[in-house]
Amino acid sequence: MDIKEYFARISYRGSYHKPDLATLTDIFQHHIRAVPFENLSIHCGESIELDLEATYKKIVRKKRGGWCMENNHLLSWVLKTLGYDVTLLGSKVYVPEHDAYADEIDHLLLKVVLDNKSYIVDGGFGMAYQIWQPLELVSGTDQPQTPGVFRLLEENGVWYLEKVKRKQWVPNQSISTSHNVEKEVCRRIYLFTLQPRDIEEFRACNAHLQTAPDSLFVTKSICSLQTPNGIRALVGWKLTEIKYNYKDNMDLVEIRILADEEMEKTLKEKFSVTLDKKFVPINTSRLSLF
Repeated sequence: MDIKEYFARISYRGSYHKPDLATLTDIFQHHIRAVPFENLSIHCGESIELDLEATYKKIVRKKRGGWCMENNHLLSWVLKTLGYDVTLLGSKVYVPEHDAYADEIDHLLLKVVLDNKSYIVDGGFGMAYQIWQPLELVSGTDQPQTPGVFRLLEENGVWYLEKVKRKQWVPNQSISTSHNVEKEVCRRIYLFTLQPRDIEEFRACNAHLQTAPDSLFVTKSICSLQTPNGIRALVGWKLTEIKYNYKDNMDLVEIRILADEEMEKTLKEKFSVTLDKKFVPINTSRLSLF
């Protein structure tokens, strides 16, 4: 594992000798624009491993993406290698269709301490709820970013992350299946505590999410990537491209349904992903990811 090889993978050419907030933010943004949030392994008959070297090989050498336990595990290695004070944290993701948070920890994120301030660094949430900059760990303060306004709230030692959304303009309404595009103004994302975690604590969750019949990741094939001004995502056969703040505090949402024969080319051209095994797309869950 070589930090310079990782930097080549994310096209980062900046300085990295001083562990400060500007450098952290720059590396982080290069990562989320180069490494997709994706669960395609599940739909190619591959297993997702928690071994750091396997993750490094997959993301850096094979130029694939991964989900939270891959992206953030790799990012923790990167940041520790560069001298940052990094702690693994576990969170429970909010499920809108149940209006509840997960019963067990199902998401890995990072806490980074810099100059006596703590920041949340999460390069593995993907879709339209991916943060673009580290979030300072302060309660009740709006932290505006390009994707929208993020906010952390603390209550009795439990922290909650939410995002205030803009309105969305969907030119092709006929294929938009999201029932709440206009209604939802603020989305809860997840809750977490500051209890330090070890990667071993995520093994059961890592196995469950890729095998349980009702797991979002089993019922949807997902590949999303942040772009300089928005996000693109392939969920099942639906390709969605969002341009943030397109006009008048409104995001432009363009949707297209792909044919099977377009999938491989789209993954390569839009996400720089080439798969070793046959990919079988799926989208049977009604849960909206936007």
